[in-house]
Amino acid sequence: MGFTFAEKILAKKAGLKRVIPGEIVQITPDVALSHDNTAPIIGIFRKMGGVKVFDTEMHAIFLDHAAPAPTTKHAENHRVIRDFVRKQGIPYFFDVGRGICHQVLVEEGLALPGEVVLGSDSHTPHAGVMGAFGAGIGRSEMASIWALGDLWLRVPQSVKIVVQGALPTWVTAKDLALHIIGDLGADGALYMSVEWHGEAIEALDLSQRAVLTNMTAEMGAKNSYIPPDQKVFAYLDKRARRVFKPVYPDPNADYTQVVEYDASIIEPMIACPHTVDNVRPLSEITGTHIDQAFIGTCTNGRLEDLAAAAHVISGKQVADGTRMIVIPASSQVYKEALRKGYIETFLNSGAVIESPGCGPCMGNHMGVPAIGEVTISSANRNFRGRMGTKESEIYLANPLVVAASAVTGVITHPKDLA
Repeated sequence: MGFTFAEKILAKKAGLKRVIPGEIVQITPDVALSHDNTAPIIGIFRKMGGVKVFDTEMHAIFLDHAAPAPTTKHAENHRVIRDFVRKQGIPYFFDVGRGICHQVLVEEGLALPGEVVLGSDSHTPHAGVMGAFGAGIGRSEMASIWALGDLWLRVPQSVKIVVQGALPTWVTAKDLALHIIGDLGADGALYMSVEWHGEAIEALDLSQRAVLTNMTAEMGAKNSYIPPDQKVFAYLDKRARRVFKPVYPDPNADYTQVVEYDASIIEPMIACPHTVDNVRPLSEITGTHIDQAFIGTCTNGRLEDLAAAAHVISGKQVADGTRMIVIPASSQVYKEALRKGYIETFLNSGAVIESPGCGPCMGNHMGVPAIGEVTISSANRNFRGRMGTKESEIYLANPLVVAASAVTGVITHPKDLA
């Protein structure tokens, strides 16, 4: 019997010939990722007696969750982080405006095939789009890595998701992700390694693949992985910061569960308030009133998402009484969207463009809804209070649906705008 991706990469990192699910291994990650929460991690690190971080080249620190700083407290946290980075000599620091950590980590060639990325953020499985083992950890665990350079991990069980066929027009990887989350449930992959396989996955561009590895966190997954192929290698050419060696699961690997889906029958899906697995077809909730439309986040703020939304809204206006916020996932995305005219299209339609970062997804600023308001969003979470107001509702959809809904003021299928 062969081994899964998680079993092979954790055995490699632990210096063992083989590991089995449930076994505890000690590893040193290739990348330790943190963001605005670096400030409290610094406090934990110092309480542990930490003075100098283990291997400065390992660390990547971002200011993205409350950026630009919306309060004096946030600004002070940013100041503490900048001071820490400077004194420690950490080379991979990305200040306000560079973008969301998961997007920027990929753009900067720091998430690589066959490597381990541990991050103090639950969406760290995003790194699996590059064929890395990306897993979220707690702040105390990150402080421990800073101090000692390693961490104990339990080897996860593995789930294999096979998707055949091709996605229809108007249907994106976001719809596929929501369909599967609705099917398996918000705890359907709890502390499991999720592998994505099949011709439908292979056909997706990297931007769409990233939606899948990102959204798998909403099923409770420990990590999410797509086998790296020529698309990945071409993207990393002249971008990768280190020499890498991909890791692939064995064809005869033993999985806890194997599930199969036909992409051709997937339709636009909506996650309704207040859980990500409360998923219904768009056709069942068309016409639902919205007050705000938001396109962005580490899930759907990439150039291809902005291009799709701009195509839908081009020549049209955001509905009276409705607000539309667009936030590119990174400065690179922003610049390219400017060059291609997408930003001008959004502005001409009455949308608001904000600086790269997490924005309203964290509920700190940039689009906090009023009490009783309804938002349709391209983000990854819609639990009560996620955008800063408990007494509001969030619907999750693909960027085309979000853009179409902004034009009509109600949840709308983009094909209906024609």
